[in-house]
Amino acid sequence: MIIIEGLDGAGKHTLTEALDKVLVARDARVARFAFPRYEADVHAELARDALHGRLGDVASSVHAMALLFALDRRDAADELRRAAAASDVVLVDRYVASNAAYGAARLHQDSGGELVAWVRELEIERFGIPVPDVQLLLAVPEAVAAQRAAGRARGRDVYESDGGLQARTAAVYGQLAASGWLSPWHVLDGTGRVDAEALAKRLTG
Repeated sequence: MIIIEGLDGAGKHTLTEALDKVLVARDARVARFAFPRYEADVHAELARDALHGRLGDVASSVHAMALLFALDRRDAADELRRAAAASDVVLVDRYVASNAAYGAARLHQDSGGELVAWVRELEIERFGIPVPDVQLLLAVPEAVAAQRAAGRARGRDVYESDGGLQARTAAVYGQLAASGWLSPWHVLDGTGRVDAEALAKRLTG
């Protein structure tokens, strides 16, 4: 299970597409997931509504938002396990570390704070979410990520439009990667095009 993490606008979807294409060309069986699953899970749908100001003060609670995102993955856990059993590679665009990084950043905590430990206990230990094998962090300056996110057709949510939050989240992501949180990490330069062919070879041999 390969997880692709990074800020909103870091290029996660683009890299997922590129890796998928390379791996399939090498005859690998690939399954893909992306979180939050806004169109497939009611918890993710509610989180989206909250992020766009449609659920009163829900978005103001860091733990409530983290719980909604975690419940989305809990709902998908069995499907993830089936995919892992039936596939050579499971590619996941955003996962548990995203919940930890954004939640910690919202509380002005670092990776050693209460929120990161709480997310791990909730998602991995209590909900039994599958543990990733490797995580990729697409590192980009906050300004670059913000410019990319602003160019999307859909409106930016409260997380995406908060530059300070994005900068703090990037810092927590870096700490999680440096500590090998949940699994080994590879930090990639997301400012340009990532060589998906070389990356796939590096990850899968």
